Amino acid sequence: MARNASTSSSKSPFWGGFITGLVVGLALAVGVALLVSRNNPFMGSAPPSAPAAPEPVKKASPTESPTYDFYKSLPANTDAGSGNATPPAAAPQFWLQAGAFQHPEEADNMKAKLALLGLEATIESANIPDKGTLYRVRGGPLASAEEQEATRKRLTENAIPAEPVKK
Repeated sequence: MARNASTSSSKSPFWGGFITGLVVGLALAVGVALLVSRNNPFMGSAPPSAPAAPEPVKKASPTESPTYDFYKSLPANTDAGSGNATPPAAAPQFWLQAGAFQHPEEADNMKAKLALLGLEATIESANIPDKGTLYRVRGGPLASAEEQEATRKRLTENAIPAEPVKK
């Protein structure tokens, strides 16, 4: 017995379930979107109030000069144009020299050791006649001679000889 092709394709359960799921999903998506955005036309709410009109900007006339407040905040006893100001005396800086090396790699290694001990160090190169370029490793600046001596003792305890230096 031959089947009728037109009756089997029109009663397919697949298409009915697909269309029903599509409609239900679309309805849920619209409902959630309206709920989340609070733009629901079905809920009663008061219309938004109109924003207040901004105040008109007062334009300065060409005869009025602008006033600046920063002149009032300057100290009264300074004369910026005189050029007679003396710079404050710089406090002496104390340094410790932890070594002078012929190779920059050795100087970097010493700088790293000082950093591990908590001392900030710099490397300065100096051209010495008959010796070439030396790379000096100096720790500091230190605030006082007492701090310099305490730091030197700490470095000596960690097998790093250091000599006091003033810059």
